[in-house]
Amino acid sequence: MAFPTASALIIAVLTYRRPDDLAAVLPALIRQAEAAPLPASVLVIDNDPDAGARGQVQDLANGMIRYVHEPRPGIAAARSRALAEAAEALLLVFIDDDEVPSPDWLSSLLKLQAETGATAVVGPVISEYASTPDPWITAGEFFRRRRLPTGTVLDVAATNNLLLDMDQVRALGLDFNAGFGLMGGEDTLFTRQLVQRGGTMVWCDEAIVMDRVPDSRLTRSWVLRRAYSSGNSWSRVSLELATGSGPGLWLRARLLGSGAARVAGGAAKAALGTLSGSPRRQAKGLRTLARGAGMTTGALGARYSEYRRD
Repeated sequence: MAFPTASALIIAVLTYRRPDDLAAVLPALIRQAEAAPLPASVLVIDNDPDAGARGQVQDLANGMIRYVHEPRPGIAAARSRALAEAAEALLLVFIDDDEVPSPDWLSSLLKLQAETGATAVVGPVISEYASTPDPWITAGEFFRRRRLPTGTVLDVAATNNLLLDMDQVRALGLDFNAGFGLMGGEDTLFTRQLVQRGGTMVWCDEAIVMDRVPDSRLTRSWVLRRAYSSGNSWSRVSLELATGSGPGLWLRARLLGSGAARVAGGAAKAALGTLSGSPRRQAKGLRTLARGAGMTTGALGARYSEYRRD
């Protein structure tokens, strides 16, 4: 498969042992790359040490696609590899293998970036479920993500629906920190560094991708672990950003205090929800409690490896 060497735009899809999801997203990405107003291509970065997606991508025999094997474990390594592979590109777009873009996804990202000159453009992720979620999970809004007016300036974002101006990214010296590869938070660190170093990041509400949520994630234990992981990585990222700037113990104390307040407030809300028979209060209280517990342990230096492997 010949990879278009003149690709000004690269759409990078990261994958790890999800052949069905990859089969669903690749045709959509190829169509959007073919319709792009500048030379574009699709880059599949396989983070499976066994290179399980190689044959699947090669079987497509499509000159718009390139396959790259990144055996180093962790999503940060895969995202960093995407930056390296886009060393000569103008624009790089990230999407995950369990997402499917809306028809106007890519064109919306490109249009807003051209209008604003932003370093990064971020779009919304909307969840679709493999089966009807537990009403408790729905009441707790565990999979509800933010929606903002197009053009809203951001200071932090995820990277599962993200366009980057590579000239600006290179000028800012940005890369993904491999130390966060198995614990998560590499996207939080990257986007916070982007803004901290002078880059701009804006929201594009029309650039929607649909996230397919499997049954394995539609459990109370999974959503609470994710809330804990989110809090843990937030504290770890905050400490990483502060390295060398002098706050030290004061920042840890502030993170501990914020985490403890969430634990106390969440516990009270959950107890009230239990006593009053309100699943919404109980679920939201436990979500707050879990995030606060994660923030507290992260402030103390503990790492929760959400993506650890056997």
